Amino acid sequence: MLWSIIKIVVFVSLVAAAAIGAGQLLELDGGVRIQMAGQEFNLTPLMAVICLVLLVIGIWVLLKLVSLIFAVLKFLNGDETAMTRYFHRNRQEKGYKALSEGMLALASGEGDVAMAQASKAEKYLRKPALTNLITAQAAELNGDRRKAEEVYKRLLTNEKTRFVGVRGILRQKLSEGDTDTALKLAQTAFALKPKHSEVQDTLLQLQAQNEDWSGARETLKAKLKYGTLPRDVHKRRDAVLALSEAKEVLEDGNSIEAREAAIEANRLSPDLVPAAVMAARGYIEQSSKRYATRVVKKAWDAQPHPDLAAVFAEIEPDETPQARIKRFAKLIRVHPDHRESKLLEAELHIAAEDFPSARRAVAEIVETDADARALTIMAAVERGEGASDAVVKGWLARALSAPRGPQWVCDNCHHIHAEWVPACENCQSFDTLSWAAPPESTVTTATGVEMLPLIVGAIEDNSDDSDTESDVVDAEVVEVDTEEEVLADK
Repeated sequence: MLWSIIKIVVFVSLVAAAAIGAGQLLELDGGVRIQMAGQEFNLTPLMAVICLVLLVIGIWVLLKLVSLIFAVLKFLNGDETAMTRYFHRNRQEKGYKALSEGMLALASGEGDVAMAQASKAEKYLRKPALTNLITAQAAELNGDRRKAEEVYKRLLTNEKTRFVGVRGILRQKLSEGDTDTALKLAQTAFALKPKHSEVQDTLLQLQAQNEDWSGARETLKAKLKYGTLPRDVHKRRDAVLALSEAKEVLEDGNSIEAREAAIEANRLSPDLVPAAVMAARGYIEQSSKRYATRVVKKAWDAQPHPDLAAVFAEIEPDETPQARIKRFAKLIRVHPDHRESKLLEAELHIAAEDFPSARRAVAEIVETDADARALTIMAAVERGEGASDAVVKGWLARALSAPRGPQWVCDNCHHIHAEWVPACENCQSFDTLSWAAPPESTVTTATGVEMLPLIVGAIEDNSDDSDTESDVVDAEVVEVDTEEEVLADK
């Protein structure tokens, strides 16, 4: 109503201004004299203005006729849309203006405005490939998933927009947690555009979640082929997938194939600790102790790890504690100052009942960077040297509240895992687990006590009191009285 009143007022004002202007021109004296080709024309002021207006209109009509002639010539030369473009030029201008305003509204977070402008643009342009995309994204912005999915499905009917439609529905299914449907859509999107890095990453992550290791390796190979993944990273992640594939084969009972797959994984990435452990055990089963030793040493050189020490002990299960110390010396010398080397040395000396040497090995760690494992080792040392139960329980009490030391932690979300897995159990990120000490506030699993005798073996409890929390932990800490107990454990 208000807009109609404004238009009426403006119209009346323009008519009144024109009438006043015409009256002023009629009252003016003089005029305009034009001489051309021997002819003379005398025009009053009003007639001169009218002629000027007619001249402008004539020039505009002439330009339109010239444009029409060019359009006809283009049409005759084979441009079938030339005439349509000529007669719909004004509509196109309005349509593209609405389209640009819709895109700006979408970027500004105004979903309703973007949808309205997209609808207006579609009215003028009749190009759903452009307008449907804005409509779908505006619907997502407004939280209208049903409308967005409906529009994305419309995009599937056009070959040029099929990928956009598949990708849009894929994102929706991922946000809904429907990973089965999302995997199928990711495979379709990958088939349409195998070079698309986002689709490659999404497909790889979904395949890892669904434990489709062979499919994931193919996707990884495509990432290398199309240059979206460096070669060294590809080798590492291919090793992770090969190791996961080996574990799956082992669970199915095919130990020979699992062994070969583990060896292949270790070949691809010698520093991958789980692959080195599995490959070494495969060599041990084949009685290839030399190859098992080589695998462990190469992985230990990259990163000392308790699992590597454990499998290194399995190479010679029947050796004496003194012989074991001598054999492990070559391993410890690689990283003599590393905390894992010192803790391993202490455990070896405990097995040999050389408690003073064990104390010297672990003393610095206890003083500067104590964790549950180091403190538990100190409790075993005190017990071995004949200290009182109060002293032993004091160390154990400290171990209960101490940091648990390095664990498998996701680099992305810092979630802690009891054992290595190819994809984080929390954020589903692929190949993000590192052996590191997590932030103290997030530590939730106690591995220090469980890791105590990786080399030493199980411990017997000599304590009679089992009523306190300290006694519960004390039951897990053992004295190693004889070499026979160590050998039996290994």
